Amino acid sequence: MTLQEIVHLYHRVGFGISYAEATALENKSREAIVNKIFSDSDTFTSLTIDISELLSTLEVIKMRDRKKVRSLIKESAKKVHELNSAWIARLGTSNQLLREKMTLFWANHFVCHDKNILHIQQYNNTLRKHALGNFKDFVIAISKEASMIKYLNTKQNRKQKPNENFARELMELFTLGRDQYSEKDIKEAARAFTGWNHDLKGNFRFRRFQHDTGNKTFFGETGNFDGSDIIEIILKQKQCAQFICEKIYTYFVNDQINDAHVREMTELFYKEYDIENLMRFVLLSDWFYDKKNIGTKIKSPMEFLVGVHKVVPMQFEKKRELIYLQKLLGQHLLFPPNVAGWKGGRNWINPNTMMLRLRLPSVLLANGVISLDEKGEFEDDFQRLNARQNRQRRLKVKADWQTFTAANKTVSLQQLQKTLLVSPINKGTQEYLEKLEKEDIKEYCIQLMSLPEYQLC
Repeated sequence: MTLQEIVHLYHRVGFGISYAEATALENKSREAIVNKIFSDSDTFTSLTIDISELLSTLEVIKMRDRKKVRSLIKESAKKVHELNSAWIARLGTSNQLLREKMTLFWANHFVCHDKNILHIQQYNNTLRKHALGNFKDFVIAISKEASMIKYLNTKQNRKQKPNENFARELMELFTLGRDQYSEKDIKEAARAFTGWNHDLKGNFRFRRFQHDTGNKTFFGETGNFDGSDIIEIILKQKQCAQFICEKIYTYFVNDQINDAHVREMTELFYKEYDIENLMRFVLLSDWFYDKKNIGTKIKSPMEFLVGVHKVVPMQFEKKRELIYLQKLLGQHLLFPPNVAGWKGGRNWINPNTMMLRLRLPSVLLANGVISLDEKGEFEDDFQRLNARQNRQRRLKVKADWQTFTAANKTVSLQQLQKTLLVSPINKGTQEYLEKLEKEDIKEYCIQLMSLPEYQLC
């Protein structure tokens, strides 16, 4: 593989690659490199934070002590932010590149929000566990998760009074896409999911007395279906395979869908709904490495932040500043905007976020300043941080330049540029780069990451 192809691959399955790592792979075949990526992600490692104290106090809910319950809820919300920081740290350091990138992808497909740390941590690990597995098993597992049962009101879905929320989103957002089902299909599917619930610890529980045992007619099939049966019938529709392949294509290949390529993917995926086989097919396809697919996607805020960290490891002294920065950039992990998730693509960029992105490398790595004055959901948490509105402040970030220097001891500025900028460089940028001082590789690195081209992968 060429250096450009390797860099492209690692930006899509991860968050970039160093020049030394990329050149070490140049003499290897595409199959060997892709096989190594999959073997590294073959195992599943849970992401957990310490919630032992919360688990030991779960009994207070049964005691109906309102004061203690409120305290428990508040502490749980703090732990969700802790899980957020742990997830970002995992993204920047894990050797299981593809599994973690796929987890990030699925989190914006099976969108869910929950302030219960026990349940959302379990949900996040279900995404991670099934990220490269069988799609049918994945959908069933997600449908039984406590966080999803609460988020889309399956908990309120009972015999005689079905709630259609989950059934609708299951088809529209998770499996088939809009206008691929009827209102009758929604009503019948909702009946099949009646009685799906969970216990206090988040374990799935089937409440059989709340379940509608009557016959349902769904996509032309009739029977005493439950939720798993509904999912199986949905997967019989080829539209399901196509819908998922289109989302995979726009996330990993190009925002502009190539119908011929998606048809190839759909034919493969529809046979067994094996996610790993689908991803292996994509990463081994010649068209994945076509120049029109390289450097054409706008990085998500996570891809941008974690990408910077991969080049120069950094640590926020105050975790709350990392959370606030995510909000400013428009992607706060574990806190999606709605059930449809983040739109992505060009929606990541507006005049405010673009200016912020261009300034962030110097802010994070060179003690630059930034205005932290946005108000919103976390205003109370950041009251002290924003005591003086509109004042420019320095984020307290410790940049590990020693690791960067060690990794780039023999790397030239031009070689560094080849791994940081994967999109074509326009004439104005090229002229700007030629005028830059070329003595300090650290300063040059910051300048490269401050370019509009760095926003693309």
